[in-house]
Amino acid sequence: MSLSYAIVIPARYESSRFPGKPLTIIDGKPMIQHVWERCCCAVDKELVYIATDNIKIANAVTEFGGKFIMTSSQCLTGTDRLAEANEVLNCDFIINVQGDEPLIDPKDIVTVINEYTRLPNRVINAMSLIEDEDEFRSPNIPKVVVSSSNRLMYMSRSPVPITKTNGFAFGYKQVCIYAFSKEHLRFFMAHAEKSKVEEVEDIEILRFIESDISVQMVEVASSSIAVDIPEDVNKVISKIKANKKLG
Repeated sequence: MSLSYAIVIPARYESSRFPGKPLTIIDGKPMIQHVWERCCCAVDKELVYIATDNIKIANAVTEFGGKFIMTSSQCLTGTDRLAEANEVLNCDFIINVQGDEPLIDPKDIVTVINEYTRLPNRVINAMSLIEDEDEFRSPNIPKVVVSSSNRLMYMSRSPVPITKTNGFAFGYKQVCIYAFSKEHLRFFMAHAEKSKVEEVEDIEILRFIESDISVQMVEVASSSIAVDIPEDVNKVISKIKANKKLG
């Protein structure tokens, strides 16, 4: 039996660190359009939706030919927004792609879809190897610690794992592509308040771990550049220019 699914991109206008972030113009297009186009390279565009609570974002999505679902302004996280969206879509599972990853690799999205197909009804999240110690120590980048079978043990904004002399040995970082079953999204809706550690770390995937729900991490070859703060936009623009030079 084939499972129904969609890609949903949560997009919030009122970001505390970067208000209006999804509509930031990058290389002539709003950032949310870059994300949508990359998702459309992974699956048919009819399967791609933007979930938002803001009419400005909805209007922008309409202008570039995308589809949107209006969600509540009370959603605490992107996953809460996905849960609301799937009450409309009623898919067996939903792929989340963050709206602030304009350089996300479509192949990585396909990898997460394939991993969910292999392990249905498991929460799936992507990760990639950290090669830059600055990333390892950045509080803006969630670090991932996994078991030998790539089950998530913990995720933190702190540099983990770290040596007892505070040294960097190796690390993985979260890539914000997820796969959630309908049931897991309904669990999120039923537990609408942030869990204790989730609140401290501000990492929503921890809500599952704190409730003893297993999360399977899958490694992807590339890592995107997430736009967390305005200064990150220049990093994305530089990367786009470099890619254009390479053809």
